[in-house]
Amino acid sequence: MIHPAAIIEDGAEIAEGVIVEPYAVIKKHVRLKKGVVIHAHAYIDGHTTIGENTVIYPSAAIGLKTQARKFAGETTYVTIGKNCEIREFVTINASYDEGSTVSIGDNCLIMAYCHIAHHCKLGNHITMANSAMLAGHVTIEDYAIIGGMTPVHQFSRIGCYSMVGGFSRASHDIPPYTLGSGIPYRLGGLNIIGLKRNNFSVESRRALTKAFLLTYRRGLTLPEAIKRIEEEVPADPHVAHWLDFCKTTKRGIIGLEGVTRMRPEDLEEDRELLEV
Repeated sequence: MIHPAAIIEDGAEIAEGVIVEPYAVIKKHVRLKKGVVIHAHAYIDGHTTIGENTVIYPSAAIGLKTQARKFAGETTYVTIGKNCEIREFVTINASYDEGSTVSIGDNCLIMAYCHIAHHCKLGNHITMANSAMLAGHVTIEDYAIIGGMTPVHQFSRIGCYSMVGGFSRASHDIPPYTLGSGIPYRLGGLNIIGLKRNNFSVESRRALTKAFLLTYRRGLTLPEAIKRIEEEVPADPHVAHWLDFCKTTKRGIIGLEGVTRMRPEDLEEDRELLEV
């Protein structure tokens, strides 16, 4: 299943059922697992492992030298999980720091022209729309969606089940389960449709709504909000993750650079949010 016009260096590990189309380049340290498809003109370099049934589309460039100036010839790694689609002209760079890894989980869709930089960690079932860009050391949790043309600042985190609108700028940590967009970024509330589609219980959605309101709509500092959530919101694993995400932030939680005060129109919105 390897076209004679493909270029595959000695040492590359090609499993059963792999398809490599013409003019694709596979360098010597690359490992392609069962069922991988490499379309024409893709370029796979470095210590890169691509999981079962993942498809790499034309002109994607994966595992090439990091664009960070700190690189000093270290051996680094790129891992891509199972059943992913890496679309046209996507760039996924290697890292610096000996033994470091850029990792992408299973069932991810990375659309055309996206960029994933050094030290990035992506979970499972992530969608990045066209031309979304991750700077170095970014973490994206499971089931997050990032809209097109959106840059994510280095060291930032995007929480699980969140939806980041296109043409936004993610300059700080975006909490899990939320929906937002814009420059500057504004949170609209919880990603209720996404939570329903992923079978979150009514009890979990209500508890997350209370956690969101305490964090963003009561004029509290983050430590104050965390304390009140722990005291007032029913125990729930998703609320526990919200608290852990907020407690472990290094960049700061987006939207809390200046604390939002209650406005009259927020009261009606609160009532709507609680009807989850």
